[in-house]
Amino acid sequence: MAALLGAEPADAQKLVAAAKGNDVLDVAVDNGPGQIVISGSKAAVDRASAMVKEFNIRRAAPLPVSAPFHCALMKPAAEALAEVLDGMTIAPPAVPLIANVTAAPVADPASIRKLLVQQVTDLVRWRETIASLPALDVDTVVEVGAGKVLTGMVKRITPDLNPLNVDTPADIDAFLKTL
Repeated sequence: MAALLGAEPADAQKLVAAAKGNDVLDVAVDNGPGQIVISGSKAAVDRASAMVKEFNIRRAAPLPVSAPFHCALMKPAAEALAEVLDGMTIAPPAVPLIANVTAAPVADPASIRKLLVQQVTDLVRWRETIASLPALDVDTVVEVGAGKVLTGMVKRITPDLNPLNVDTPADIDAFLKTL
């Protein structure tokens, strides 16, 4: 996987089409303005990374990941997840759930099951997901975990949202007091 810095979705799609060859290469994540992630075989990602300047993309940054997530190479994992989910009961959510492959709210358990499987191989529409939150009366987004990568993306996508980062046990305690 590689992050294409200075890229927009149309740029990334053109690059993927040119670099793919006979290998798997997909646009994997739309992180927001100026950052698209591609995923696929190492050879195809390397080819695409070497071609970025031809497509007016500033640079490609390799991502230190353990697998080529959100691309066709993850189909066996998606099939395994489908088998696991088939044996589980999924209840309608108490709050809106936004599927990252549709960037739209979903409440039907059968649809949730299908979209959970689909998200293993399909494009993550993070930009659209975050941009949809104000229409759902969301004004605060909380990133839980180490780092502030998602918090920064939220600020760039929808400046009106209040992004918070909860990183340490003290942060968690302080955040819980605000609820």
